[in-house]
Amino acid sequence: MADLFPDSFETDRLRFERVGLDTVDTLDVYPYYSTEEGIEQATQYMTWEPHQTPKETWEFVRAMGDRADAGDGKLYALYPKAGQNGAGEFAGTAGLHPDWDRRSVTFGMWLRKPFWGRGYSGERADAFVTLAFDRLDLDLVAATVLDENEQSKRAIEKYVGRWGGQHDGYFRNLQTHGDDPASVHRYSITREQYEESDVDVALTIQD
Repeated sequence: MADLFPDSFETDRLRFERVGLDTVDTLDVYPYYSTEEGIEQATQYMTWEPHQTPKETWEFVRAMGDRADAGDGKLYALYPKAGQNGAGEFAGTAGLHPDWDRRSVTFGMWLRKPFWGRGYSGERADAFVTLAFDRLDLDLVAATVLDENEQSKRAIEKYVGRWGGQHDGYFRNLQTHGDDPASVHRYSITREQYEESDVDVALTIQD
């Protein structure tokens, strides 16, 4: 399954590169995961907390590479392309997490605070939706978001609506966040909705 995921691809404004020890310099990105101004806010709704040591970042990068090799998903580093403010700079990560048995996939994304407000979340989502249906041959794209995460909720509603998807419901204590139960909203896009949509996605894959 691992070779189904492209190692790199580009959208209109972003370049996506596979995360692994051979592609990401741990010491280069460690400050972004640990001490950068705004890191607490940027990770408030993430499943991880700011890293305390470079080794923690190294272990994270290694684990993501191992997961990709096993075909269990892939995490990509995001870099704005030429013409964008901060072109070529590490902007964050985005991952696809398939459930092969259920023929579905969920997305995740973390952006450094300086790159908020640019619409990168929707651009990444459009690319991942296209990959999920056209390349991974899955039948459902799903997204869950913590009830209090208004910013991500708005972004998800926007791209799900663009593809003709829907809000599936509000589920109490469906997940955990830290040590506490968390209630989430779930959204989805089906293959039928994808095929009926007229969204134009600029996606260039480099295998």
